[in-house]
Amino acid sequence: MSERIGAALRRAGATLAAAGLEAPEREARLLLRHALGLAPGGRIDPAAVFDPARFDALLARRAAREPMAYITGRQGFWSIDLAVTPAALIPRADSEALITAALAALPERVRVSRMLDLGAGAGALLLAALSEFPRAWGLGVDRSPAAAALAAANARALGLAGRAAFVCADWAAPIAGRFDLVLCNPPYVRRGDIPALMPEVARFEPRAALDGGVDGLDAYRALLPDLGRLLAPAGAAVIELGQGQAESLAGLAHAMGLCIAGLHDDLGGIARAMVLRRRTA
Repeated sequence: MSERIGAALRRAGATLAAAGLEAPEREARLLLRHALGLAPGGRIDPAAVFDPARFDALLARRAAREPMAYITGRQGFWSIDLAVTPAALIPRADSEALITAALAALPERVRVSRMLDLGAGAGALLLAALSEFPRAWGLGVDRSPAAAALAAANARALGLAGRAAFVCADWAAPIAGRFDLVLCNPPYVRRGDIPALMPEVARFEPRAALDGGVDGLDAYRALLPDLGRLLAPAGAAVIELGQGQAESLAGLAHAMGLCIAGLHDDLGGIARAMVLRRRTA
């Protein structure tokens, strides 16, 4: 069976629109380029004839609201490109606020030598930070062996394997030593809110990377007590938070002997990254 590309795109756009997607024509083109092995901006000839079998298989997955990043297996973050799988949360542009916050908190980049990423997932935060701090070495920690393996593969693909290691652990429990920069994007969605998230998130992304407990703060309660012993004297921790959580997170941090050194918004103007430091006498 063969079909003209233009007709296939019109058919796919209608299918994706019926599935509730906001930009169906754009997504249809993305799927087609991926099916044909074209670069993201590769030229599409509407008059060309092709076998739509692979395209239709991808279309069915997207119409079922599987995230585009899981279908293509790639996601851009900061200045790097990452492989992604359902083993880890898809890196989001909102989380780039953590890198911005880290650069502001530690402006002397060459003096940063040791980094820690708690809940590393696909490795986005740690690998993006390593690309900005040229003399640093980083350790990524994730509870999921599959996520840790994915992050390690991304490090190799980016030429950063010699500057990064990834291990499986429950937060920082087995980690010793002090770090100039600690990064963390923990699960912070309230458990009862997960079913109401976008289908792409609620149905496909790993629940363990989303579920922050009844009030969304369970992960912070688990990781904040370790930050004091993990931070170097002049070090900074940069923690992601959800909308409306700044006051609660600040209260937990103060109770753990930490001080709030900054709060950075994401591109949508939502407080997304909190900078914490050890409290000085």
